[in-house]
Amino acid sequence: MVDLVNQHKKIENELNSAMAEVMNNTSFIKGPKVAQFEYNLSQFLNVKHVIGCGNGTDAIQIALMALELEPGAEVITPDFTFVATAEVVRLLGFTPVLVDVDLDTFNLSPEAVLKAISPKTKVIIPVHLFGQCADMGAILKIAKDHNLFVIEDTAQATGASWCEGDDRSGMAGTIGHIGTTSFFPSKNLGAAGDGGAIFTNDDDLADKIKSIANHGQGNQYYYKYIGVNSRLDTLQAAVLDVKLQYLTQYNKARYWAAEKYTELLNINPQLITPKIASYSNHIFHQYTLRILNGKRDDLMNYLNEHQIPNKIYYPLPLHLNHPYDVECRYNSNELQNTKQLCKDVLSLPMHSELTIEQIEFICSKINEFLK
Repeated sequence: MVDLVNQHKKIENELNSAMAEVMNNTSFIKGPKVAQFEYNLSQFLNVKHVIGCGNGTDAIQIALMALELEPGAEVITPDFTFVATAEVVRLLGFTPVLVDVDLDTFNLSPEAVLKAISPKTKVIIPVHLFGQCADMGAILKIAKDHNLFVIEDTAQATGASWCEGDDRSGMAGTIGHIGTTSFFPSKNLGAAGDGGAIFTNDDDLADKIKSIANHGQGNQYYYKYIGVNSRLDTLQAAVLDVKLQYLTQYNKARYWAAEKYTELLNINPQLITPKIASYSNHIFHQYTLRILNGKRDDLMNYLNEHQIPNKIYYPLPLHLNHPYDVECRYNSNELQNTKQLCKDVLSLPMHSELTIEQIEFICSKINEFLK
């Protein structure tokens, strides 16, 4: 699904040099490379504060902790997504409210958010799924009208941007009150292990987030908050700082690959190629098809027989996974898009090293099967 071997070979000398520098000065925890990467990423995203942490799940947890919500608070998040969002909400003693997504973009439906708001609702967590932004204009308006916080989960969309009209725009993760991301190796900006980061333009929130991520410390051994131990490793920061220089190039390569896929598959009436929203660009963390007429699983088996990687993101709505079926609030009757997508979706190989020959072979096999 992702060719990191060939991607890393092209920048092998730069990666080795950056890691050797860390090894030689032994600054393994909170070394200068961490601050350097945080600054460079803040410049890339045009956001005031970037705070590294251990992984993307920690990033969401720390962001929620920084808001100091009352026990029992409700947090609205998509039913069609990776489990991390609902997981940390529940771990902190809050109630995940699972709502439906848009059938075309796979992202959080503003209409569904509006229906789900209750007096206990305090936060909306839109997930910028598969590489494009959720409808942040509508989500921000709902949040403002109901005095809610917005935490963006941009683990799959670092480098994507949102635009609404002539005067409202921003990079994914910098639009709401707090943004979070993951540097899992397969991400568009991926480390050589785990890593994550939190973004904000709010100085007070940034100070609180930095403290919470470091055991709640103010000055050393003096504690201001209940915190956690979640740091971005200096070796990972060194790797990420090298790869950040190539992120725009990587995202363009993914977009080119997506265009080729769509060109070759759009003629097939038995599938639906990815839709790009008018308010976002798309950096294609995943290239996700909808396979119609109940043929998804048969196609998956056919691709497996021909050794073509593929993956279902996601096979089951969160509300049908135990324990989220009892630990969350949701209305099963209003999750029809999510249920349909879980039956239809199939993701194809997507990375910066795809060749036209590979894409043509994959598409030929899909069109061969879906005659």
